[in-house]
Amino acid sequence: MKSITTVNGILARLESLGDEARRRHNAKAGAPADQFGVKLGDIRGIAKEIKIDHALALRLWETGNVEAQLLATLILKPASLSAREVDAMTRTTTCAQVADWMNSYVVAVHPERDALREKWMKDKDRWALRAGWHLTAARVNQGADGLDLDALLRRIERELPKARPEVQWTMNNTLGAIGIRHAEHRQRVIALGEAIGLYRDWPVSKGCIPPYVPVWVEAMVKRGGKPRG
Repeated sequence: MKSITTVNGILARLESLGDEARRRHNAKAGAPADQFGVKLGDIRGIAKEIKIDHALALRLWETGNVEAQLLATLILKPASLSAREVDAMTRTTTCAQVADWMNSYVVAVHPERDALREKWMKDKDRWALRAGWHLTAARVNQGADGLDLDALLRRIERELPKARPEVQWTMNNTLGAIGIRHAEHRQRVIALGEAIGLYRDWPVSKGCIPPYVPVWVEAMVKRGGKPRG
């Protein structure tokens, strides 16, 4: 078994776990060529072996390899990153899956996440905007203290149809969260979702809820469940 204490050793280990079918699947989902096609569960398994190694995580991130970046989000110490470092890492994200892990495991628990959210919501970089809307959706789910929901809805109505796909996902999550958590805006949210039509034909397995806002909001309200992350 290759060493998992060096970048080269980890890359070799990841490559050995790669799968051609998964590489093709990842590529269709927008992953760059620098990826091995490793299952997410296998990456989590390697992270459990390494535990926390902040310096190694930073070196892994710098490789630009998809799996190395995914692994880095699991073994670094978010609080040891400066806001500038978090910003730089967010902007050098390689694909949506990496962005999701970065936003969930690093950005969401960073001490300066609120300041970063305000900065990113004014940005034009697709990954910064995706992160900004991710944090905004989380704020909405937590009660929306300090947020102007009416202004957010006007912005979503204006920007969502033409936004980059990477941004549309978390912007749509914010729209859905407003409809689920804030009954006074629910009908407006549903009407916006219908008018925009984003993810209307999204394929889902039986029993799953699609990200199409009108269906998603009504289903979640009926179930009394938690909104999409």
